[in-house]
Amino acid sequence: MAKSRPNFPVQDVLSSGQSAVRSREWEGPTRWTEYLGPELGSRDNGGAEGVANQSSSGSSQKGLNMQWLYQLTLVAEGLMAKMYRLNQILDYPDLVSHIYSDAFWKAGVFPNHPKICILLEKKFPEHHSKLLLERVDKIALDAMNDNAEVHLQSLEPWIQLLLDMMAFREQALRLILDLSSTVITLLIPRKMMLQTYNLLHAMARNDRDCDFYHRLIQFVDSYDPPLKGLHEDLNFVSPRIGEVLEAVGPIIFLSTDTRKLRNEGFLSPFHPRYPDILTNSAHPMRAQDLANVTSYREWVLFGYLVCPDELLRVTSIDIALVVLKENLVLTLFRDEYILVHEEYQLYVLPRILESKRMAKSGRTKQKEADLEYSVAKQVEKMISEVHEQALYSCDAIHRERRILLKQEIGRMVLFFTDQPSLLAPNIQMVFSALAFAQSEVLWYFQHVGVASSKSKASRVVPVETDPNDPTIGFLLDGMDSLCCLVRKYIAAIRGYALSYLSSCAGRIRFLLGTPGMVALDLDAILKGLFQKIVQHLENIPKPHGENISAITCDLSELRKDWLSILMIVTSARSSINIRHLEKATVSTGKEGLLSEGNAAYNWSRCVDELETQLSKFGSLKKLYFYHQHLTTVFRNTMFGPEGRPQHCCAWLGVASSFPECASPIVPEEVTKIGRDAVLYVESLIESIMGGLEGLVNILDSEGGFGSLEMQLLPDQAANLMNLTSRLSLPSAKSPKAYGFHLPGYESYPENNSSVKMLEAAMQRLTNLCSVLNDMEPICVLNHVFVLREYMRECILGNFKRRLLTVLKTDSDLQRPSVLESLIHRHTSIVHLAEQHVSMDLTHGIREILLAETYSGPVSSLQLFEKPPEQQTGSATEAVCNWYIENIVKDISGAGILFAPLHRCFKSTRPVGGYFAESVTDLRELKAFVRTFGSYGVDRLDRMLKEHTAALLNCIDTSLRANRENLEAVAGSMHSGDRIEMEANVKQVVDMDTMVSFCIQAGQAIAFDSLLAEASGIVLEEGAPLIYSLLAGATKHLPDEIPEKKEIRRMRKVANTVNVVGDHDSEWIRSILEEVGGAMDGSWSLLPYLFATFMTSTIWNTTAFNVETGGFSNNIHCLARCICSVIAGSEFVRLEREYRQKHSLSNGHIGETLDPDTQNYISTEASIKSTMQLFIKFSAGIILDAWSESNRSHLIAKLIFLDQVCEISPHLPRSSLESHVPYAILRSVYSQYYSNSSPPMALLSASPRNSPAVSLAHASPSMKHTSVNDSGHFKPSSTHGQDQYDTDNVSMRSIDHKNRNVRRSGPLDYSLSRKTKFVEGSSSASTGPSPLPRFAVSRSGPISYK
Repeated sequence: MAKSRPNFPVQDVLSSGQSAVRSREWEGPTRWTEYLGPELGSRDNGGAEGVANQSSSGSSQKGLNMQWLYQLTLVAEGLMAKMYRLNQILDYPDLVSHIYSDAFWKAGVFPNHPKICILLEKKFPEHHSKLLLERVDKIALDAMNDNAEVHLQSLEPWIQLLLDMMAFREQALRLILDLSSTVITLLIPRKMMLQTYNLLHAMARNDRDCDFYHRLIQFVDSYDPPLKGLHEDLNFVSPRIGEVLEAVGPIIFLSTDTRKLRNEGFLSPFHPRYPDILTNSAHPMRAQDLANVTSYREWVLFGYLVCPDELLRVTSIDIALVVLKENLVLTLFRDEYILVHEEYQLYVLPRILESKRMAKSGRTKQKEADLEYSVAKQVEKMISEVHEQALYSCDAIHRERRILLKQEIGRMVLFFTDQPSLLAPNIQMVFSALAFAQSEVLWYFQHVGVASSKSKASRVVPVETDPNDPTIGFLLDGMDSLCCLVRKYIAAIRGYALSYLSSCAGRIRFLLGTPGMVALDLDAILKGLFQKIVQHLENIPKPHGENISAITCDLSELRKDWLSILMIVTSARSSINIRHLEKATVSTGKEGLLSEGNAAYNWSRCVDELETQLSKFGSLKKLYFYHQHLTTVFRNTMFGPEGRPQHCCAWLGVASSFPECASPIVPEEVTKIGRDAVLYVESLIESIMGGLEGLVNILDSEGGFGSLEMQLLPDQAANLMNLTSRLSLPSAKSPKAYGFHLPGYESYPENNSSVKMLEAAMQRLTNLCSVLNDMEPICVLNHVFVLREYMRECILGNFKRRLLTVLKTDSDLQRPSVLESLIHRHTSIVHLAEQHVSMDLTHGIREILLAETYSGPVSSLQLFEKPPEQQTGSATEAVCNWYIENIVKDISGAGILFAPLHRCFKSTRPVGGYFAESVTDLRELKAFVRTFGSYGVDRLDRMLKEHTAALLNCIDTSLRANRENLEAVAGSMHSGDRIEMEANVKQVVDMDTMVSFCIQAGQAIAFDSLLAEASGIVLEEGAPLIYSLLAGATKHLPDEIPEKKEIRRMRKVANTVNVVGDHDSEWIRSILEEVGGAMDGSWSLLPYLFATFMTSTIWNTTAFNVETGGFSNNIHCLARCICSVIAGSEFVRLEREYRQKHSLSNGHIGETLDPDTQNYISTEASIKSTMQLFIKFSAGIILDAWSESNRSHLIAKLIFLDQVCEISPHLPRSSLESHVPYAILRSVYSQYYSNSSPPMALLSASPRNSPAVSLAHASPSMKHTSVNDSGHFKPSSTHGQDQYDTDNVSMRSIDHKNRNVRRSGPLDYSLSRKTKFVEGSSSASTGPSPLPRFAVSRSGPISYK
């Protein structure tokens, strides 16, 4: 029974099949116009009539038969395509057990009345009138009667198919062809179809049977089972079929002898015994025969199945054995197949047993009977045993053959690539190799999923085909390479064939004139044919240096005449047979006439049918019917240990030929097969790109390039060196120390697997990229697949996905330094691939990074508006949002604290996966700047500004709400009425809330300051000329109030890279300018509001931490907020006042001093006086609130005021001296630092530079004072700008990056401070003091000289 691997879904009946049954001529080619097309049908018909009118019937009739042979081959393919389509529509019914699926009845071919239809089939060939159908299902019968015409039209095209098959059988048998075997054995529900159609016809036509009913009944019944009819049809030609099968036996034996093929070089371009001879002329004829060995094997399987008596020939047993032993299925059409061993046991073995009984009964002569009995017994044993042999050996046989072909074709490709001039002489060998490989690839997929029942048991044994077999890829690649070579040098092959044919004419003319041929006395027909052969050869154009591709010649007549000669000399009626010709010419010592003629026939096909030959032997279009298995094997082998990237071309190129499988008889097949071919290519491309992505990700992993980036810290390296020096045994296998291997670990063979893995992955990646880059576009119908573009999208898409993936770890944000290193690592892999492709992948990576970091135009640089459809970079958004929410706002409550000494933020518990200092120190922020560039910095800066603007708005709201209270507080402060001041301070609402808001604003200011510093460092490293230009230009910007727009922009740009004198004030000023803040007169009460903060309850939980240089509750950020907000608001307020005054005076200003400069100086003085006012009243509140019973808050508040004086660039450090004696602060600091850390010897420093160091030298209690390892008392810091020469008392300018960093102690009186204002002055003095700072003060117990 025929079986199939169903690939098509059940669809509707063919639209073209609705036409009525039409009468046709039963004779001649005109009947098959539907299958051949009108042009071919009319042309062949005209030729046939012309031949029929000729008087000579010999060769002309042979030529007519050859035309019909070609014609009926096309008809057979059309018939089989129709039957194949019918089986798909009917969901492959089981005709033996009469089991039909729901899809069968819903297909619309048969009436959906199973009881009646199945009964008609089971009772075949009885007429429906005798079956009493009304008793079976009266309702269904009535329904069929009502809709008889509709059902009739549905069945008509398939009844016509039966008629066409019957006509085909008659014409095929006349031509003595066994093509009917491939048609009739395709099982369709022919009995049900015929009986149901006749019943419906009778219902619609008044109980009259259809015209062809009885002929079809006879036809269908004669093929039940199909092989029974074939045995009868081909019985009269059975002996001739046996002779043909015996004749091809030697070629089949040779094709199965793998060792002989390899050792004697049948598929090698080298001569087997003379390696120096490049052209292999050892087996020229065998090479031609091997190209057709696949057809020979099919002949054997079909021939002995339809003519079982021919197995009784002595030589037939071995021929059948070698073919049956390596096959389990016999393909009928496309993926329809039968289990060949079961068919042999069902239909061949009974005929053999019958012959055995006849021989035993002695119905023939005794000697012949014994021989026949012996042979029959051997055949019986062979058929019984070969099935089990095939089950266990066929896969191994074919695997060995695939390995041979892999080696031979691989060598062949290398040889002909290096020596293309030798391709033409060996073209027949190339065709043989292609045919062998084609056969083996198809065999592999035809046997996937096949299950066969063992002959002596009922259990089913599946055929074990390895889906991981890498030889398939090698064969596909080898076939593709050989076909490409043939197409590349097709002109050379055609030219060689023309030259050969030209020389062949003289040899054939010579052989025809030999005495042996003269003695044969050929008849006029043969003589005329031989003369025509010579004329054809002599008329072939000679290629003398002209363009061979321009030469066109049709040698079909030459081949027809030669075939006519062969058909005459092989006919039993001819007086001259083939042996006579061979013996008459072979005595010359050269090739015989038959050999020359056959060679001329084959070489002529290399002139005008080379593409056809190449398509025949090299096409793998039949793989379409196994494309699902094809995809599976590709995925299992492509990136396996033996997979090769260059095989991708062949796997993809196969799809180009898939649409050729579509039959024009079934129109929807073109669309369906084309769609499947496109989906196959897309699926393979997806797998290839997945493999490419996998290779990149393997390299971009901790086990890949990540293992090469492992770096030891200095202490780890020192420990490893110490451990290595202690190892006395040189044979020690590099033990681990501190989690790291000792040097030389990779040198041991057992430890270098990771290195080998890296090398293999790199090799595969570069090879795959090179192959995909050089691959020609894959064309499937109107779809073109350019693998280079897919590769580009894959690499860049993978980079984007990896970028977004590594942004976050399992717990939280990835550290920017780690993210930067991961991006560099992935980029290095892309650069490695880029070296092997002809495209700029780096540009694509830059585009992705830009797209992921772009968040709108940089506010201080780019003035254009962001397009509304412009997408914002998700990477930048994710990272900036994380910093704002987790560091600045601390929404997770991780206890974020700013550590001034360490220039980072710290946390009491991890924020996500890291402590805060791991993601906020200068190193991490520099990595952030390098990764996300100016767009990322600007986005984070804008988010910080938005957050700070909201907090400043809260300050504005508080000032407005508490204006009256603050005015009363200011009045009482100035009047010195302590009781009234305390009462008024208590009236200020939401003080603690305002303090927390100001602390948050201070945190944002501190974070932006770190970000600006990191940006400046990165700009200086990456673009030092731009940085120096910006820094130099900023120093010479005019100090004006109001500032011009261009100067204001320049100052903002400089502030983003921290080259402006006071970053914090400038930043707050820009925020207030953008949001229109500090516009109300209540902002003049700002110092009083800040002074009232000294009475807040937040001081109850405040403690100074010498390790961080700040307070436990971040109150030091309040100091930063106060300094910057007072300064920024004063700039904005005074600038607004100037603009108002300027608008009232219409621009006429008569002062002798430049008003812009004067206003700027007055603004500086105003800021200083405001800050001093804050210090004065804050100190007063602190000291007034002090008592013996409540002194715990005093220390923290005093240190806070000292930090305010230190932070503010507008306020001398000694401003607190007039309110709080510094002896108190020194005592406080000495107690803190003496108890903070283990003792450490002080480095040499002059007491003049630091009062704290001076105190340490003077006080006995400080002889062993401890020193903070962060550098509180270190005069030599890691930053060279903070070092001061003790012998030089002149001032040194401080680097802007470290102005706010205290390096030489908590009370740093070094001259690195700006000294624009005289210490202790409460007036708005405008000139800088010529005296060193603290030169006036003598209030403390320790000299400041």
